[in-house]
Amino acid sequence: MEKEAELTFEQAIARLEEIVRELDGGGRTLNETLLLFEEGIRLARQCSSQLAEARGRLDVLTKRPDGSVGTEPHEV
Repeated sequence: MEKEAELTFEQAIARLEEIVRELDGGGRTLNETLLLFEEGIRLARQCSSQLAEARGRLDVLTKRPDGSVGTEPHEV
């Protein structure tokens, strides 16, 4: 598997969904479960960071001349 740092947002979300399915399926040892959970946490943090960065970029792009930030919906 690719390192999490190399995954796009979409790839990380897809892997998170896969991890959830694997954990829901059961039949894993405690250690396997913990490793999957840890990977999921890392991916969730990566996704959260990428979303925050995207929001910051949108805020910069929508900043008005008076310094306020627009609140109109934006397509990503």
